[in-house]
Amino acid sequence: MKRVFVDSGGFFALLAAEDRLHDHARSLFSGANTERWRLVTTNAVVVETYSLLLVRSRGDRRSALAFLDMVSDDAYHVERVRKRDDERAIALLRAHEDKSYSLCDALSFVVMERLRIMKDTAPWDWTRSSTMTTIRCAESDSRRR
Repeated sequence: MKRVFVDSGGFFALLAAEDRLHDHARSLFSGANTERWRLVTTNAVVVETYSLLLVRSRGDRRSALAFLDMVSDDAYHVERVRKRDDERAIALLRAHEDKSYSLCDALSFVVMERLRIMKDTAPWDWTRSSTMTTIRCAESDSRRR
């Protein structure tokens, strides 16, 4: 079974109809469902996505609560961030002062490495991440607001 990491940009684009990559995200998630991918995320991404939907989605609280219901489904695996993941993510941020990714992004990268989620599809835009698979929707409006 193919495992694919989903970050908050992918979730936001799927659930916020106003996002310009909404149709693209719907297509990606539909393909994942058809091909029975195991969609993996972290509890940190769940918190970040809930907050994004609450503040930036036109569906506001309803969308945010629907998201929590969605990720509790068996189609998703929510991996808990470990203490060592925290330490490695902070070290990654300190080592790449020229980058502006968030702590949640760094945690995602570290967890994907730990789980060995390897590249099959979808672009990733971090220097060290060419071997990772993700549904990211990197240009999503959720990151620009």
